[in-house]
Amino acid sequence: MPEGSAAPTERPAAPRPGGRKLPRRLTQLYVGLALYGASSALLLRSGLGLEPWNVLHQGLAERTGMSIGVVLIIVGAAVLLLWIPLRQRPGLGTVSNVFVVGLALDGTLALVPDAHALGVRIPLMVAGIVLNGVATGLYIAARFGPGPRDGLMTGLHQRTGRSIRLTRTCVEVAVVVTGFVLGGTLGVGTVLYALTIGPLAQFFLRLFTVPAPSAGGAVAAGAPSRRVILQR
Repeated sequence: MPEGSAAPTERPAAPRPGGRKLPRRLTQLYVGLALYGASSALLLRSGLGLEPWNVLHQGLAERTGMSIGVVLIIVGAAVLLLWIPLRQRPGLGTVSNVFVVGLALDGTLALVPDAHALGVRIPLMVAGIVLNGVATGLYIAARFGPGPRDGLMTGLHQRTGRSIRLTRTCVEVAVVVTGFVLGGTLGVGTVLYALTIGPLAQFFLRLFTVPAPSAGGAVAAGAPSRRVILQR
């Protein structure tokens, strides 16, 4: 360097696009997954019907003697293995979903006692459905990838060419029927959940969505497409 010339100043490294949002996204992901498990526990304690996949989980739990949370984890891991031939790519949210929801479900069941009076069971059912919508909006809006069961449906859609609506309906009907035969709870809560979870989750998804990086920045991995499948 010639004598008397100014030393070049080093520019600080530019922050990664969306990097400042990472703590918020991680918080949303894990709070959402934990609340999802808690909402399922409230529906279970209401005894008025469960979400489609939890009808299956409860039926398997009745048959195996395992807790429903453990069954949920095992089924989630098995469904995730089905992603391999379907060529789906899991994200952090996908793997976290397998474990966090089941642990939160069993943990909430340990804290919430059985309900017998209808005046308690109905509020538990309503609270479980609304909380499920909040949880769904939180973890999907965090943009860390779909849940194992979502990926199963989108994978089947891509491999078979059938519509997502058809693949989801076929999968969930099979899941509900199998779970009911095994002893899972099918009731008014199941119907009410099916009718209301879409609008609820869509509302909370818009409320909690973390803005994606600008067009000039990198898009975060696992960002959801415009089509949102409202199911774990």
